[in-house]
Amino acid sequence: MDVFVYGTLTDPDTVSEVVSSFEFVCDARLDGLRRVEGTYPTLAPAPGNSVDGKLLRTADIRSLDAYEGIESGLYVRVSVPCADQSVAVYVGDPGRLDVAEPVKWPGDGSFEARVHRYLAEHAVCVREIA
Repeated sequence: MDVFVYGTLTDPDTVSEVVSSFEFVCDARLDGLRRVEGTYPTLAPAPGNSVDGKLLRTADIRSLDAYEGIESGLYVRVSVPCADQSVAVYVGDPGRLDVAEPVKWPGDGSFEARVHRYLAEHAVCVREIA
């Protein structure tokens, strides 16, 4: 599975501590969101903005989910279009990451539901950077 990474998982040493096998496919850009600093970086709604990162390929998605705290709700894993496929993106709950600025995901419901709704309603995508 390909995953757009934009924080600690852009460091090969960190990735090698989390998964047993991986490769960085290419540099990439996530359009429609922006990076927000906090305890760990996360993303925020931002039409017209982008975040630079990398496409990470690994079969060990369970280890990435554990690292990102999916079960505890620290991050959610979402699917975002990229060329002719979809890639995974981890979005952290700003209310749990002590972010440096206020972040509001619009709408009602759970954090995960608001992220999914935003992605469905806006042109968020990942582009490979040659």
